[in-house]
Amino acid sequence: MINKVLNSFVTAWRGLTLTLKHLFVGNHKREVVPIKDNNYFSRQNDTNTIQYPAQQLPTPEVGRYQLDVEIDDCIVCDLCAKICPVDCIDIESIKSTEGSIGETSDGSKKLLYAAKFDIDMAKCMYCGLCTIVCPTECIIMTNQYDRTVFELKDLNYEFSDMSPELAAEKRALLEKQQAEKQAAKLAAMKAKEGTA
Repeated sequence: MINKVLNSFVTAWRGLTLTLKHLFVGNHKREVVPIKDNNYFSRQNDTNTIQYPAQQLPTPEVGRYQLDVEIDDCIVCDLCAKICPVDCIDIESIKSTEGSIGETSDGSKKLLYAAKFDIDMAKCMYCGLCTIVCPTECIIMTNQYDRTVFELKDLNYEFSDMSPELAAEKRALLEKQQAEKQAAKLAAMKAKEGTA
């Protein structure tokens, strides 16, 4: 019985000495050093935790963080939405009725309007596949990793700069053009049947 009591005190003392050691030894302020530094991991010994957000550790240059879209460079090819394994990218395109509507920064012609280009970062698994397949490199992963929000719906980012009214107008123009083409095609077929 006395051995059990003595053993419990020895065990408690060992745990308490470990706690006291970390309490008094680890009082150095953490230095923010680049990750490429050879002593990056050894310099973090005997330090307190960082005081976030006042103090932040550097982020790697090749890190995968928040997605961003340069909508002026987007040709609305829909490849990013097709390759996304979790369907977090939602794109709606409208074909232009007047042909080319401009050029991207790399010289690609834009033939489609981006009526909707939404990314739900709550679903995103940060795989980076969408950035790899983009032919104009308009979708990229930034080095911003902290986008704290209170509502889950605030993680749905809308990148399209087209208003709903303008999108409806462009849809109506496209439907009118398609109806005119269909009517002309039917008239040509009737004329061909009449001559035959």
